[in-house]
Amino acid sequence: MSTKVLSVGGSIVAPEYPDTEFVSRFVSMVKDFLSKNSNDRLILVVGGGGPARIYQKAFREVTKTAENDGTAAADWIGIMATRLNAQFVKASFGDLCKEDVVTDPTVAKDFTGKILLAAGWKPGFSTDNDAVLLAEKFGADTVVNLSNIEKVYTDDPRKNPDAKPLDTISWEDFRKMVGDEWVPGKNCPFDPIASKKAQELGLKVICAGGKNIENTRAILENKEYVGTTIA
Repeated sequence: MSTKVLSVGGSIVAPEYPDTEFVSRFVSMVKDFLSKNSNDRLILVVGGGGPARIYQKAFREVTKTAENDGTAAADWIGIMATRLNAQFVKASFGDLCKEDVVTDPTVAKDFTGKILLAAGWKPGFSTDNDAVLLAEKFGADTVVNLSNIEKVYTDDPRKNPDAKPLDTISWEDFRKMVGDEWVPGKNCPFDPIASKKAQELGLKVICAGGKNIENTRAILENKEYVGTTIA
């Protein structure tokens, strides 16, 4: 039995409101993939997306709190958004996902369905880190990170027109780019805390645009894909 772990960004599940068209197409693709690959099963870890950032922004406005202050409270708000999104995705898969949404990866038990859904655990990191911990627990060697960017760039392309997309990058170079500090709601290709743990474990992470459903399927089927491999 092969277990594959996908960190599904909240920005593609619920950029502001739930993207029902995307989720419908994603669910259909996964169901078809699993029907044709009976030895595979999937762990999907869902992020907070727009709802997390909207409520975190509201919290900071109400409390007059700067971005680097009140981080635990802001993290818990984001975590609750991940759990709502994950419950929505779990329900969309019906009987394929038999277990409850995992909210603590360290105590996750083996699952009987073909899909296991997970969400945020506790303050200090994003759901990317939960995906890494679940990969470690269930013996997966790769985490597929699906977000609203197709590749990792040398710099933020929205701010630097000279930023270049990367097909591959080492963990050492990637971690120099993202740093070591986690800020709730931080938007980066892969969480700095998760990156450190993934490097320690020798995991490979594939960053790809989640809206491209066929590209995600190509990754699952070990075919040629568009994205950035971090190893």
